[in-house]
Amino acid sequence: MPQPMRIRAIVKDGVVDVRVQIRHPMESGSRKDEAGELIPAWYITRFSLTAGDRLLFAAQLGPGVARDPLLHIRVDGLAAGDEVLAAWEDSRGETQSDRARVEAL
Repeated sequence: MPQPMRIRAIVKDGVVDVRVQIRHPMESGSRKDEAGELIPAWYITRFSLTAGDRLLFAAQLGPGVARDPLLHIRVDGLAAGDEVLAAWEDSRGETQSDRARVEAL
């Protein structure tokens, strides 16, 4: 099972600053191991951030993104106490979703 994402959502002056760190190896398929064998590709393909039924952000990612990617998203229309849901799917079909409450600064 994947490790939980680190999510921090802070509201200040009506704007919510959301930072999500995804713990994932993000292998491109072009690196070799110690034996000289190619390490198979394994990377996040889709990411989304929602609040209730409202889609706040969506992205298609690829093998060029670094290991344990950190995403920074700014949105409005949320308040302290609201909940955001971050979710991803990778090239092997694995998924992960985690929630966080919006905090006031």
